[in-house]
Amino acid sequence: MKSVSKSIIRSALLLSLFAITGTALVAVTYDNTYQRIADNERDYLLRNLHQLVPPALHDNDMYIDAIQIVLPERFGAKAPLTVYRARKDGEPVAAIMTTVAPDGYSGNIKLLVAVYFDGTLAGVRVVNHRETPGLGDAIEVERSDWIRGFDGRSLGNPGISGWRVKKDGGEFDQFTGATITPRAVVKSVYQSLQYFNTHRELLFRPNIAAVAGTPASVDDDSDDSEHHND
Repeated sequence: MKSVSKSIIRSALLLSLFAITGTALVAVTYDNTYQRIADNERDYLLRNLHQLVPPALHDNDMYIDAIQIVLPERFGAKAPLTVYRARKDGEPVAAIMTTVAPDGYSGNIKLLVAVYFDGTLAGVRVVNHRETPGLGDAIEVERSDWIRGFDGRSLGNPGISGWRVKKDGGEFDQFTGATITPRAVVKSVYQSLQYFNTHRELLFRPNIAAVAGTPASVDDDSDDSEHHND
């Protein structure tokens, strides 16, 4: 009887040891993987930030010098959006706003919109989307130069009527078989410029952590009922 009890106790101890060891291995693996994923995401973000505002133009760490846009519903987001700020000798250079075009053909299109302090676009990059490969993915800088068409633009360049795709009477190209995707990006970039124009001084205030997120109204009479092949 004693031998049976000892065997049961020994088995229980072994099972407990295996369980503890297994849990520890899972925890270590998770910690290492989580940190690696976080580091990769940070590196990817920094590459995009530096493509838009090269390190030679600023002397601060944009990744750290960041604030949040709260109440971001008009940007198509449900959570606060981050604004990364570039400064040179303490003076504002540019703001890189994360924003969301909610009306892409396949859902949300996440963007980085970089605006110099004078209101001129430094550039735009798409960082996440689910648009159709071969059609809507032409918004990616790796796929085409279309996204570079925003470089140097501003609220007045083109005027308000020009901030549409050509099919809607504006100045921006649409893609063959895909109009909804570029239309959504153009609209979102224009909204971001409006927001920046309204909140420019506030965005660069040194001791501020968050800014309200109500951009100016957007004049958009485009036909969103269009069906296309994207």
